[in-house]
Amino acid sequence: MTHAPQPAERASVRRHDREIIALALPAFGALVAEPLFVMVDSAIVGHLGTPQLAGLGVAATLLTTSVNIFVFLAYATTAAVARRVGAGDLPAAIRQGMDGIWLALLLGAAVIAVVLPTAPTLIDLFGTSSTAAPYAVTYLRISALGMPAMLVVLAATGVLRGLQDTRTPLYVAVAGFSANAVLNLLLVYGAGLGIAGSAWGTVIAQWGMAVAYLVVVVRGARRHGASLRPDVAGIRASGRAGAPLLVRTLSLRAMLVIATAVAARLGDAEVAAHQITLTVWSLLAFALDAIAIAGQAIIGRYLGAGDAAGARAACRRMVQWGVVSGVVLGALVVVARPLLLPLFTSDTTVHDQLTPALLVVAVTSPIAGVVFVLDGVLMGAGDGPYLAWAALVTLVVFAPVALAVPVLGGGLTALWWTIAGLMMAVRLITLWLRARSGRWVVTGAVRV
Repeated sequence: MTHAPQPAERASVRRHDREIIALALPAFGALVAEPLFVMVDSAIVGHLGTPQLAGLGVAATLLTTSVNIFVFLAYATTAAVARRVGAGDLPAAIRQGMDGIWLALLLGAAVIAVVLPTAPTLIDLFGTSSTAAPYAVTYLRISALGMPAMLVVLAATGVLRGLQDTRTPLYVAVAGFSANAVLNLLLVYGAGLGIAGSAWGTVIAQWGMAVAYLVVVVRGARRHGASLRPDVAGIRASGRAGAPLLVRTLSLRAMLVIATAVAARLGDAEVAAHQITLTVWSLLAFALDAIAIAGQAIIGRYLGAGDAAGARAACRRMVQWGVVSGVVLGALVVVARPLLLPLFTSDTTVHDQLTPALLVVAVTSPIAGVVFVLDGVLMGAGDGPYLAWAALVTLVVFAPVALAVPVLGGGLTALWWTIAGLMMAVRLITLWLRARSGRWVVTGAVRV
């Protein structure tokens, strides 16, 4: 016989549902807006021609990698700030966030210094065709100027999420996405700048978002008496705390870079279709990650307040949400597939490659839903070292299989079974084992 939920259990489930919804819905909007930047660029640039879209695909992968390897600026900050919130120490929470923002500015300047002179070499490493390479270099060099802004956005978003505020990031993301869409249309077609106009529109929108976040965080720091000055020790501590998550992210991004490199060697039509599929997959990933973002904030707060039982119960409920969300989003991909094809390109060769790849994404979405939730739970618990180890294991399994796809005569569909199937399955196994062990449950204002 199944155990019937008692009134106290039902009340607990409803409480967790309210917490998840209150944080996840605004986070969903903000997270979906982020990949829409690339989606808008892809839709606008795609109508310039297939070489332009292929060039954007390679450059966008490099740029997304450059930003996302530093995603610990958001994730580690969210967990640390949420623990302080749970412990009732708001000034210390915001001070940790300011350290992350200063670190973001330093890292952004370093990325610009590396990308600008090496852009042609980086594009060549992907085996990009001679027709697509000039467009990729142009887009990469211009867009790199927005890198400090995007890293500041990551750090400031982490501060607000840790403070249990996901509404402000939603408002900023919607404004940024809207500005990006308008600027891209005006600069690409109105000013006739082509792919360069798309890059400039995105850079302007990114800096506008960064300024908006800084205004909000600075106001909060002054209200709670937190210092705005850079603190070398605090910046160094933020870097150390984020190091394991950097390893995790580098491993995950390496897998996507390998996948794009494999697609580039399959041909222009294949890499163009891969870029569109990757854009849709990223959109779904960010949508599913909304529950993970709620998990980071909720788990961190429960553990900071010393409530281990509450953290475990919240984890169980969020996994259930992840499964349902994955099923729903997968079904939406199947239904929307006929509309997605002409949205990005009129090239029927690209359409032929795109259709089966999107179906792979749809079928594997429920697995992704659980993976993202568990990832968020362990991040909220500050379990970075394990996440780093798990990502390295996934990379070791994924890389040889993906690289073997063209050797064995496989096409884009086989590549996407490797990405959305194999890679996500290995991640599911490693994260599920850790969640079941309970070793991630460490209470206190600071994880030691």
